[in-house]
Amino acid sequence: MRFASLFLEPRNGDIANNRPLRKALSFLVAVLILSIVLFASFAALRYQWNWEAAFRYRLKFLEGWLTTLKISSVSFIFAFILGSLSTLCSRSRFLPIKYLASLYVELIRGTPLLVQIFLFYYVIADAANVQNRYVVGVAIMAIFSGAYISEILRAAIEGVGKSQLLSAKSIGFSEYQTFRYVIAPQALRSSLPALAGQTANLIKDSSLLSIIAISEFTLNAQEVNAITYSSFESFFPLAIGYLIITLPIMRLSRYIEESLRYDT
Repeated sequence: MRFASLFLEPRNGDIANNRPLRKALSFLVAVLILSIVLFASFAALRYQWNWEAAFRYRLKFLEGWLTTLKISSVSFIFAFILGSLSTLCSRSRFLPIKYLASLYVELIRGTPLLVQIFLFYYVIADAANVQNRYVVGVAIMAIFSGAYISEILRAAIEGVGKSQLLSAKSIGFSEYQTFRYVIAPQALRSSLPALAGQTANLIKDSSLLSIIAISEFTLNAQEVNAITYSSFESFFPLAIGYLIITLPIMRLSRYIEESLRYDT
């Protein structure tokens, strides 16, 4: 029973007065444990740090970080539009459109992003005579993430109870009114946490765009490493830079998830 209680939320009256302090102390303990593990690991490695060499290229890190932020932001906008259209098409009564949306989602979700980048850049973009790497990079990330957003929205729509649909029909709502006033608000609200998580994944997945020579964060870190031969000094800022972008999104996702949680 005590072991199982470790995975259960405490009752309201258990630690109401000490909860903020307890949470802060617990967080510090977790940080301390992680710090000790990392310190012991690097001490055993006996690595000679060379932060000065990497610091000389701080502007290159910043430029790559800003490029990643721009690509990810624009990609998510188009991914949401594409995912929404795919969701609507998957619910279409016109079977060719429905199957086309299904094929798009299954093919994108079932194949590695690395393969898709090579295919889109060296085959499709070349055939369409699109030379701008950044445009192609945004398109690739939008198409890739759009498939996952489509599934998130589809699951959210199908999660709306049938009783509510019947109630809307009983009061004379048309199909459009049912979707506008009953389905869409609930589906969007329940999908927000998953959408926030997919945004964080999109940002991290954009690091693979370095293979087509887009000067984003990862490629710039690799170039600094090649120049300075300082691997850890080049890739630690890379990890921190991604955390600066993704941590607020993940915390927002957790906040939205908790705020939308209802007792059952």
